[in-house]
Amino acid sequence: MPDTIIHNARVTTLDESAEVITAIAITDGVIEATGSDADMLAMAGSQTELINAGKRRVIPGLNDSHTHLIRGGLSYNMELRWENVGSLADALEMLRIQAERTPAPQWVRVVGGWSEFQFRERRPPSLDEINKAAPDTPVFILHLYSSAMLNRAALRVLGINQDTPNPPGGEINKDTDGNPTGLLLARPSALILYSTLAQGPKLPIEDQINSTRHFMRELNRLGVTSVNDAGGGGQNYPEDYEVIQRLHEDGQLTVRIAYNLFAQKAGEELDDYERWVQMTSPGAGDAMLRMNGAGENLAWSAADFENFLEPRPDLAPTMESELETVVELLADNEWPFRIHATYDESIDRFLSVFERINGRTPFKTRFIIDHAETISGRNIERVKALGGGIATQHRMAFQGEYFVDRYGKESATATPPIREMLDRDVPVGGGTDATRVASYDPWVAIYWLTTGRSVGGLQLFEEKNLLSREEALTIWTRGSAWFSGEADRKGRIAPGMYADLAVLSADMMTVEEEALKNITSVLTMVGGQVVFAGEEFSNHDLPPPPASPDWAVNNVFPSPAERPRPMQNRSCSDSCASACSLHGHHHHIAWNNPIPVQDKNAFWGALGCSCFAF
Repeated sequence: MPDTIIHNARVTTLDESAEVITAIAITDGVIEATGSDADMLAMAGSQTELINAGKRRVIPGLNDSHTHLIRGGLSYNMELRWENVGSLADALEMLRIQAERTPAPQWVRVVGGWSEFQFRERRPPSLDEINKAAPDTPVFILHLYSSAMLNRAALRVLGINQDTPNPPGGEINKDTDGNPTGLLLARPSALILYSTLAQGPKLPIEDQINSTRHFMRELNRLGVTSVNDAGGGGQNYPEDYEVIQRLHEDGQLTVRIAYNLFAQKAGEELDDYERWVQMTSPGAGDAMLRMNGAGENLAWSAADFENFLEPRPDLAPTMESELETVVELLADNEWPFRIHATYDESIDRFLSVFERINGRTPFKTRFIIDHAETISGRNIERVKALGGGIATQHRMAFQGEYFVDRYGKESATATPPIREMLDRDVPVGGGTDATRVASYDPWVAIYWLTTGRSVGGLQLFEEKNLLSREEALTIWTRGSAWFSGEADRKGRIAPGMYADLAVLSADMMTVEEEALKNITSVLTMVGGQVVFAGEEFSNHDLPPPPASPDWAVNNVFPSPAERPRPMQNRSCSDSCASACSLHGHHHHIAWNNPIPVQDKNAFWGALGCSCFAF
């Protein structure tokens, strides 16, 4: 007798052997059977819960193949998210309100997920505007992995002044008198950005637990039921995994997590992995929380950050020897691994290392190339030959304008070349790289995959490189399951698979293109248990306790998933309020053209125009 039967549904199974089905029977957290309403309802017993889907579209639960849930959850409650905010004026008003609510010594953090091209004003905030909105509370605003803006209060608490030297790999922007402006530039690496962010006060552990629960609920609201967590800077194992372990032990995880271990300190990467192979092993854990292998950072010398405002970084000559010792250890111990790799030039060198090791110690498990925006067909074939896969994300949706300006519009027509990856039969996963680089919203990613447009409306992909909606859904479900070795349990609605699914707010297969970005889930299940429910299903919902502490951002502002989407492609008139003292109203060029980042005399110079930098 099934525990639950969902019926009267439009079910996308992604299971080639399935007929058109309208009902799903679930027993002990697993899909027992699928079929017609009549066949499934005939299986019901007196204790079976019947859920009428009301003809809504039901899909397998979404699975982010590359994100940073464990780290992001620790601070979710205190991060001001600008996703789906339609105007800079509104974003600054949110900043002002949260600054007034945030007690000392805490900061206001805007950490990723936004693009200036989403705003009607088509520009980021100026430092003057940030200081006006928050004169006393420290503010840190991350702009992709290219820069960060600090207000004067943050400069004071961090002790950044005229005498502060530039850290390795970063630049503290200063005015003509030598005073720091508040702009931090990632040149060539993002270390200056996340090392500065790491100096902000943390929440107490009980609030971190609450914060992680609210972040998982936000993902559930979007239909996400699984993630591959790629570790991250400042995410030390095992100490920084205490919160997620406690939630797991208490039965409070609502997202399945397969996590990778990320080397933390340059020069000590091999020491990290030698210690970790003695402490744990791939697959350790269970279906809700399990260790997945090494990466995405295997060696700091192998990091090629995707800052398209700067030239492509050249990796150090020592990279091969440093990476080889780590990967040799992982191959010897049969550990899956993943590596951050943006550019084809870097991937080419990484694969040469992998091929050399594979010749001595053949890989017995999967490896993952993460990001791969400019990977070539030749290197896609090399990944396939070694048994690897490619985890892709929608980072270009947030910084495609910069990529086009640096490398040309033609170069962006297949960046990353997902169609070619699929045509060459390489495992491909869909993901976000949230929370710092891009939004965690999978529907923005699916919109980008199927329309080829950035969040600012710039057409990137050519028609031939667009994915169908079913193809996009497939890489976000069946595709991503490969990356944690769980393709036999996740990604399809079929007997024997985990009962992880989402009932959608709108039919993703038929809605207008722009409406794809508005989709959420109205009922999300993980292992047959409801983890989020809204609208007509709200009686099934069991929400977490209120966000803590009481000044938490999400106690005042609706989550990005609950906000209306910003309008795009606005035009300027002389009455607008966003003129710059240097460039006047010429900022309208940004609305119809890629931003000229390399021209210091144009609207958006390498350091931004004066309305941004100063």
